[in-house]
Amino acid sequence: MPQTEIPGTEVAPRTRLRWWTELPLILLVYGCYSAGRLLARGDVSSAVDHGLAILRIEKALHLNAEHPLNRLFTREAWLGVPADFWYASLHYLVTPVILVWLFRARTEHYRAARTWLMSSTFIGLIGFTLLPTCPPRLLSADHGFVDTMAQYSSYGWWGGEASAPRGMGAMTNQYAAMPSLHVGWALWCGVMLWRYGGTRLTKVLGVAYPLLTALVVMGTANHYFLDAAAGIAVMGVGLLLAPLVMRGADRVRARLTARTPAVATGTGSPIVSAGCQTSAGERIPRQRESHLASAAGPDASPSDAGDEAPAAAR
Repeated sequence: MPQTEIPGTEVAPRTRLRWWTELPLILLVYGCYSAGRLLARGDVSSAVDHGLAILRIEKALHLNAEHPLNRLFTREAWLGVPADFWYASLHYLVTPVILVWLFRARTEHYRAARTWLMSSTFIGLIGFTLLPTCPPRLLSADHGFVDTMAQYSSYGWWGGEASAPRGMGAMTNQYAAMPSLHVGWALWCGVMLWRYGGTRLTKVLGVAYPLLTALVVMGTANHYFLDAAAGIAVMGVGLLLAPLVMRGADRVRARLTARTPAVATGTGSPIVSAGCQTSAGERIPRQRESHLASAAGPDASPSDAGDEAPAAAR
């Protein structure tokens, strides 16, 4: 006898993700990220004060790794030039590539990974707004930092103002340094490669990419060590919030679906020609009565057979 599912234990069908709905969502988040960086410019003097405060805290805690790295990248062009290319491009290339890879090859993990990345990005935008921070490269020269992006600008497409293409530096917020989403996004990419890559090479890349990115952002004087640490912390908070965000999205979707009028379906017995009714499994009207009549004998009427059937069962 076929078994039926216990009511209330059915598995709800998952909404299948489509690229034509995911792409606008990703572009919307990236647009918010870019617009947030532009809008959260803040006061320059406050941004400089915040940067100097971070530098003082690092020196007190002996965490000032930016100076030796920056001097190394400034002195050795074979390190500084690739680091500038790394900073100016991989942040915007590797992350989308891994998103597409997850969408196509690791579909069951894509939604949670995408939600984690987006939640963390929005938290980072809050940080840009509340704490505009002057990066090391924009501090006065007596603090000992050199802007490698400006020093090696002739090697790439960026100018001396920011990592944006030459002549477009005014279109980015140079004081959006805290937290470092370069490091945060690189950490997300590393976790995805480590967990879902499936090979030793992807695990190595999963460790190397965020570590090298952290060295690059400090060596190019674009971020402090604490900026990188804040980027990691933001990703941690985003990871904790991602399940809540997904549940909230599911509730909203369920409410919107519930408001959609459902197609009415009959719940009673289907009506066959001449007003005859059938029950489940019956193909011919009055099939039950005919069967019971034949079982009760030739002299029994259909109504008698119907009355005797329960007694026989007893």
